[in-house]
Amino acid sequence: MKPLIHAHVVLNPAAGRGAAGRALDSIAREFHHQGWSVEVECTEGPGHGAELAARAVQRGAQRIVAVGGDGTVHDVANGFGVVPIGSGNDFAKLAGVYRHSPVRAVRRLVTAQTTRFDAGLVCGEYFVNSVGFGFGPEVVRVRNAMPGLSGFASYFVPVFRAFVRFRPPRFEVRARGFAETGYMMMVEVCNGTTAGGSYRFAPDALPGDGRLDVCLVRRVSLLRFLMAVPRVMRGTHATMREVALFQTREITIRSLEGPLLLHLDGELREPDAHQCTVRVKPGRLKVMVAR
Repeated sequence: MKPLIHAHVVLNPAAGRGAAGRALDSIAREFHHQGWSVEVECTEGPGHGAELAARAVQRGAQRIVAVGGDGTVHDVANGFGVVPIGSGNDFAKLAGVYRHSPVRAVRRLVTAQTTRFDAGLVCGEYFVNSVGFGFGPEVVRVRNAMPGLSGFASYFVPVFRAFVRFRPPRFEVRARGFAETGYMMMVEVCNGTTAGGSYRFAPDALPGDGRLDVCLVRRVSLLRFLMAVPRVMRGTHATMREVALFQTREITIRSLEGPLLLHLDGELREPDAHQCTVRVKPGRLKVMVAR
C-alpha cells in the first residue's frame, strides 16, 4: 500500500485581507481529495510562522506548505510549498502557482517536483526572494500605512506616494568586481526575478544558480523615475544609464548617513547598523515547484 503523504500547512489567516482564512476549509478538503493527510496551524502575528515551521521540522515534517503572501513564505522558509493568497506573491511565481486559486494551487503542488533553491542571508536572517535598501523599504513603509489598498493599486500607488518624500541615501556598495559610492535610489538584491508584485528588478535571476542578482539604481529625477517605472515592470531597464545590474555571491552595503532601513521579502527591518553584508546560501531550500 502506498504510504500516505502528509502536508503540514502554516496559514496566515490575515493574508489577502482575510482570504486565506476563508480558504482554509477548501484547501484542507482538496489535500484530502488528492490523497494527502493534512495538519493546519494558523499564525498569530509576524514571526510566528517561523516558530510553527521549525517545530514541524523537529517533529519530522517533510512537506511544509505556506498559505499566505510573501511575508508568510519568508517566515516558513524551510522546505515548503506555497499557496498564494496575498498582495505581491513574488515567490509564488517561482513555485509555479502564481495566479492560481487555492484549490488549483493544491492540485499543482501534489504533483510538484522538489527543487533546490538558494536563500540569501543578511543580519542573521534568511530571505527567499529579495532584500532591498533605499526606496524599496520606503515603499513598504508607505504601503503598510495604506491597508485599504488591494490588487494592482496596492503596489503601484505607494510607489508614487513614497517618491514624493523620498531622499536618496548615500551608500557605499562593494562586491567582487564592483564598487561604487554615491546617492542611490535603491539597491535590490534578488534571488527571484520580481519584487513588490510586478517589478522585474532582476529579469535574468535563477533562484538555484548560487548567485544573487543585484539591481542598483542611482539618484534619478522625477521625469526619469516616471520613465523607469514601466521599464522595470517589463524588465527592460538594464540599458538605462542610472541602472547597474550584476551578479555576486556576496555584497556589502554601507550607509554613509543614518542607520540602514531594509526589507526582507517585503518585511521591514531596522537593524540599528550602518553596514551589512548579504550572502547567498546555495541550495539551502527544498521547494515544491509545480510544472
